[in-house]
Amino acid sequence: MSTQTPQAPTRSELRQRRRARRIAEHASGGILPLVIKIALIAVVDAIALFALFIAMSQSQWIVFTVVLVIAAAVNVVYFTRGWLPAKYLAPGLIFLLIFQVFVIGYTAYIAFTNYGTGHNSTKEDAVMALVQSAQERVPDSPAYDLTVLEQLGAYSFLVTAPDGTVSVGDDDTPLGAVDDAEMENGVAVGLPGYTTLDFEGILQHQKEIAAMTVQISDDPNDGALRTPDGSKAYLYVSTLEYDEAAGTMTDTTTGTVYSDTGVGAFTAENGEQLMPGWSINVGFDNFTKAFTEQSIRGPLISVTIWTFVFALLSVLTTFALGLFLAIVFNDMRMKGRKLYRVVMILPYAFPGFLGALVWAGLLNRDFGFVNLVLFGGADIPWLTNEWLAKFSILWVNLWLGFPYMFLVCTGALQSIPDELTEAATVDGAKPFAVFRLIKLPLLLVSVAPLLISSFAFNFNNFNLIYMLTEGGPRDASAGINVGGTDILISMVYKVAFDGATSDYGLASAFSIIIFIVVAAVAIVSFRQTKALEDLN
Repeated sequence: MSTQTPQAPTRSELRQRRRARRIAEHASGGILPLVIKIALIAVVDAIALFALFIAMSQSQWIVFTVVLVIAAAVNVVYFTRGWLPAKYLAPGLIFLLIFQVFVIGYTAYIAFTNYGTGHNSTKEDAVMALVQSAQERVPDSPAYDLTVLEQLGAYSFLVTAPDGTVSVGDDDTPLGAVDDAEMENGVAVGLPGYTTLDFEGILQHQKEIAAMTVQISDDPNDGALRTPDGSKAYLYVSTLEYDEAAGTMTDTTTGTVYSDTGVGAFTAENGEQLMPGWSINVGFDNFTKAFTEQSIRGPLISVTIWTFVFALLSVLTTFALGLFLAIVFNDMRMKGRKLYRVVMILPYAFPGFLGALVWAGLLNRDFGFVNLVLFGGADIPWLTNEWLAKFSILWVNLWLGFPYMFLVCTGALQSIPDELTEAATVDGAKPFAVFRLIKLPLLLVSVAPLLISSFAFNFNNFNLIYMLTEGGPRDASAGINVGGTDILISMVYKVAFDGATSDYGLASAFSIIIFIVVAAVAIVSFRQTKALEDLN
């Protein structure tokens, strides 16, 4: 048995291999793609460097670490040969971390704090705000010679004290001594790096300058300088005296002592609090409040029930009407089907929030088209009566939502093989039996996941609720800002942003509850839809 030794490649074959290798290398790289890649990475690194400086200046070390890790990972991935899957996955993964994971994590963090109106800063900022809000001019206060400076749109006080000491400060920085000021007749009139405002400039920005409060020192009890005219500054001392060691704030006019009792505000013995306070960790207090306080628990339960009813009825009504129209216009015997289909999808082509605004005008109680024309001038409170408002919301959502279901059901019906319905008809099945036993189960195989997503969408359909009724009519007995047609997401918006006070901590707790509920419904629903897969 003889064995053949492999022949060495010829010179022509070697040239062809080298040419193919050069073509492959040129296709996979080159100077221009490398330059573009370096430019894009440079932009990313510049943005990351800016974010790092901002995070470092604000002592946000967690943000600093996250940005540093992401920037380093991007550079490693895109400057390492190979790793092709990682190069494609990296952008999507980064955006997922920023716009999904970070948002959910930050919302969860806020849910365990008292962050909101009056509790939106640190204790140091709250102390400074309280002291400044109670400041009064010291009788017979000496006048400080003042020059107003401007730098990058921010204003500072260049102060010459009666003893000749020159210092500079602004709203955020206490006065600090300087030795390189430009002097004129013993008064500081300029400072390197700053622009001195003349009389005209002071007049143009008089409100901003008059509102400035520059602390004498780091101790807020030492007082601050204010100016009425931009040329002289006077000493103001607060009637609230802060004792950092004892953690108390004392009102010197009444003698009332306000202590830090751990609730994020200085509190007197009678329960009176000084505002603003500061943000603190409150644990599960927001969740406990949502389920135990009757003024919040009652509205939360009613809003949750209405949210489920609204989402469920919206899906059922839009699916039923969309399926009915799909069956009707899927009949080959109908003339003008294409024209009818175009007309049917017009509401879907109209932006949802604009459609809700148009319907809000049509259903207006006083001058709406529905009352004036269709009902002959009747006084029907479509949007101000709780039950009529709920009916109106379901009706408008049906008008906006059935074209989507119509398109989905039309495509699903056309994908069902005609042989199945023909065989059932030959076997003697009636049209309704064919639909119920063959078409509908096969239809649900492809439509069921879309119904679940539609339920989740309507569960958080903020645009329709807020544009049509703004969640009204208002429930005056509720301990939070909530109305008869509010769903959970619109209630969260009102608690967080609408009204005289905002409670971001409670709103974030509600958001976490909504997230858990929607996730649970989706998991259960998708598990149930697995039973339909056997039909395939």
